[in-house]
Amino acid sequence: MSKINATITGVAGYVPDYKLTNDELAQMVDTSDEWIMTRIGIKERRILKEKGKGTSDLGAAAVKALLEKTNTHPDEIELLITPTVTPDMQFPATANIISDKVGIKNAFSFDINAGCSGFLYGLETISKFIESGKYKKAILVGAEKMSSIVDYQDRSTSPIFGDGAGAVLIEPTTEDVGIIDSELHSDGVGRAYLHQKAGGSVKPASHETVDAHEHFIYQEGQPVFKWAVSKMADVSVKTMERNGITPETLTWLVPHQANMRIIEATAKRMGIEKEQVMINIQRYGNTTSATLPLCLWEWEDKLKKGDNIILVTFGAGFTWGSMYIKWGYDGKQ
Repeated sequence: MSKINATITGVAGYVPDYKLTNDELAQMVDTSDEWIMTRIGIKERRILKEKGKGTSDLGAAAVKALLEKTNTHPDEIELLITPTVTPDMQFPATANIISDKVGIKNAFSFDINAGCSGFLYGLETISKFIESGKYKKAILVGAEKMSSIVDYQDRSTSPIFGDGAGAVLIEPTTEDVGIIDSELHSDGVGRAYLHQKAGGSVKPASHETVDAHEHFIYQEGQPVFKWAVSKMADVSVKTMERNGITPETLTWLVPHQANMRIIEATAKRMGIEKEQVMINIQRYGNTTSATLPLCLWEWEDKLKKGDNIILVTFGAGFTWGSMYIKWGYDGKQ
């Protein structure tokens, strides 16, 4: 029997219309376009402004677009996973809500919380369901309304994050394409440097936690930066070496879009040119679990069957990892 691989067969994305520029942000907090561009590399980020709209609305828009462009009926989907750190509510899972909003009734669905590494964790998880031979069509949708947990009085975090969603359809194949190799890690020591202080079972919401701004992102930038540069570079190089990929044979690097300096340091360590790196951080900022699929969405037309692609990420936890994908279709089809 031929080996079954899990392969991405379609990709779609969605970002809100509203653009929060650096100049507008500078009117809200003590910062400037020069400061943000020099240290982070972000020019603008998209924000979901409509009242009563949440992460599921972003995810549903991406999934609807994916179903339409791949000519897939909602009833064909057997599994839907949503990596997110900004769920609509504590329960039910945002994946359940997205499924309901797009008419997916025959699938089981659940969320993954792995910070910015959620999409890669989700790809690894879905690939095993597909490789088992039992499941034929699954959707992974990274969706985040990061603006809901950003303190726009905090100069260190407010310039970084944006809202958006990206979705991929994953199916089985016996061809030599798809998800070939992966390496994922986590180290809980990182929780000290990147977390949300309140809102969980240890520190439930109260007047005191709200007044203290503890329902927003807390980040110590220097430790996170150092870990991200080291771990993203290490795991990318290991994946290349293990699979015999050289800078000349690597088609694309798809890095998590958290900081331009981290992206550049990772590419330099891998020995690849900037032209081989997907970068859209300047337009969308860090959309957490949505950054990787939004890159694939924007670059889809340039992707060709057989392209060697490495995805790499780092997030809260700490969590990090890389994945080698041999792309499964010509994007212009």
